[in-house]
Amino acid sequence: MAWSETALNELREKFADATGGELQNPNFQRIADKIFSEGGRRPAPYSGMPTLLDAPHRAVDEGTDLSDLDVALYGVPMDLGVTNRNGSRFGPRALRAIERVGPYNDALDCAPVHEMAVADIGDVPFQSRFDLAQSHADIEKFVNNIVAQGVIPMAVGGDHSISHPILKAVAANGPVGMVHIDAHCDTGGSYEGEKFHHGGPFRNAVLDGLLDPERVIQIGIRGAAKYIWEFSEISGMTVVEAASITETGIPDIIRKARDVIGDGPTYFSFDIDSLDPAFAPGTGTPEVGGLTTREAMALIRGMKGANFVGGDVVEVAPAYDPTTNTAQNGAQMFFEILSLMQFSPHRTSK
Repeated sequence: MAWSETALNELREKFADATGGELQNPNFQRIADKIFSEGGRRPAPYSGMPTLLDAPHRAVDEGTDLSDLDVALYGVPMDLGVTNRNGSRFGPRALRAIERVGPYNDALDCAPVHEMAVADIGDVPFQSRFDLAQSHADIEKFVNNIVAQGVIPMAVGGDHSISHPILKAVAANGPVGMVHIDAHCDTGGSYEGEKFHHGGPFRNAVLDGLLDPERVIQIGIRGAAKYIWEFSEISGMTVVEAASITETGIPDIIRKARDVIGDGPTYFSFDIDSLDPAFAPGTGTPEVGGLTTREAMALIRGMKGANFVGGDVVEVAPAYDPTTNTAQNGAQMFFEILSLMQFSPHRTSK
């Protein structure tokens, strides 16, 4: 049908005087109503105190009541467990500095910070910047307080060793499954007398009865260290190597992951080095041949409806990426995982 003056007038009637917060689609208006105030106003993304995903800030101590929250976001600025380049202790600060991630998730049709009760509760208070064992104990205590109040914990690391003490809190009542997107399996043994480094948290978690290895899938694995990860397959974990992703296809990997984790409680751990260094050079152990951001987002989004009980994004080391792309992509993946929590049966049954 040819364009007409009548059609133009109809558009003018609908949109000429409408603000950015007035939309025709009722579903979009549902989101706009939560974000825009009268007159089409919304907070400037570059103003105010920076928080994770622009979530409201809540100061906490041991006695703080968090039970009204669905999800608690927190930082874990600790990288004492690294085997290569350090610097991920600055990851939480880097992600807080990223503006304009969300608030709407176009693929999952949700605005998680606005449609759930979410707060940035700050960083784990560490007693020592030098003591790895003490730092892990501090993490476990901090997350125990979150979990005990029925709140889903979501962390920004920090190196990947932080996942083990987090799982001690999350899986206190029995082992959980895991979706693990990473370049490395992180199921190595003791190195130089230390087994709680960032290359071994998931071996430790299985041996501590925190992870059910038959409900764990590891996606994006690659690199010259493959020979030290035999524990993954021997224990029953499902390993999807990065080299097979193009041939297998993202939809098939999603189906496989859903089959592996089933309906039980599941943790989501995302290491930024799962992305190819073209997208995330700012990390301690970059590995070429990794995921694109589009592939990673598709994998995460494909987990909608799974029973997630917690998650983390780790290993962002901003000093190695002056473009800030690594932090930008880390914040985006953190947002995608948070979006999953909105649809988790664990939250909706609270």
